[in-house]
Amino acid sequence: MRIRFGFVAMSMVLENASPSKTMTYTSFAKLEDIQAGIHKLERIAEQNLHNTLRLLKHCAAEHIGMYRFSSKLVPLATHEALEGWDPVIALQPAFQAIGDFAKAKGIRTSFHPDHFCVFSTPRPEVLAKSEQDLAFHVRMLEAMGLAEDVKCNIHMGGAYGDKAGSGERFIQQFNALPGRLKHRVTLENDDKTYTVRETLAAAEAVGVPMVLDLHHHAVNDGGDSFEALAEELWPRIERTWERERTRLGLNAEQLPPKIHASSPKSVSDPRGHADYVEPQPLLQFFHAVAGSTPGIDCMLEAKAKDKALFRLMEDWRGIERENPLVRVTDGAAIEVNHV
Repeated sequence: MRIRFGFVAMSMVLENASPSKTMTYTSFAKLEDIQAGIHKLERIAEQNLHNTLRLLKHCAAEHIGMYRFSSKLVPLATHEALEGWDPVIALQPAFQAIGDFAKAKGIRTSFHPDHFCVFSTPRPEVLAKSEQDLAFHVRMLEAMGLAEDVKCNIHMGGAYGDKAGSGERFIQQFNALPGRLKHRVTLENDDKTYTVRETLAAAEAVGVPMVLDLHHHAVNDGGDSFEALAEELWPRIERTWERERTRLGLNAEQLPPKIHASSPKSVSDPRGHADYVEPQPLLQFFHAVAGSTPGIDCMLEAKAKDKALFRLMEDWRGIERENPLVRVTDGAAIEVNHV
């Protein structure tokens, strides 16, 4: 089984390469010339997009095949006070350059809209804002020229005092979205509310792939053991990806299942993300599913970003010397065989 690793948004190695520079609405509102303010927002966004392209070139140079875009590429993009502003048109060449490079280098990209993108909400105004936020993320992917295999990963949202009812509301409200948005989404289990089993049932119900977060499962397993995860739930998760590959006419190498990995920050803060990632829990999972899964793409959600990826690859090289079932294949990928 081949596993590729990626990192999220920021680099701890490249200097002056933030893709998330911003301007608050408070600062924007103080400007007397609104058009000059919009121009400034677009210049900040253009710098973020320029740095995103730098980060993709960094990935290509280091053989990193996965990267998650920052959701803060365009400051104030969906703020209600800026209704009517369409930054994508002004920034189209920069978006296109990012998409062209990602496709040329075979880098799998994604977005993860912020936590306020929730489709289980009982509040119509929050639902409308969630759809607007998701739509803007999709618009950015379209501006990059990236096809529907490039996804926006979201959580189901809150329980609002009735988890079962909120889960049903999620399915109903998500199914009401236009296909252009639904086809861009993956669902991920979270660390407090919706477990792997619950998220998987929702993903199956609405027909989207599920992203398994191993750290979230460790702190919110809903009573499902590791064996249940590997032997029962993982095959069902794989089938959500198989269904999506069939819809898009892709094979397993072109669109493998995607997982998230991180390590707990501390014993007192098990839900927090540590700077780096411990390899052994990952290796246990990889060994368990390697017999049936040809490949996995693994996004690292570590605070040290690409530095965590590089350290993890060093850890794999050490494990490779002791474990004949593990082989490092390049700067950001390994092969693992079934025990």
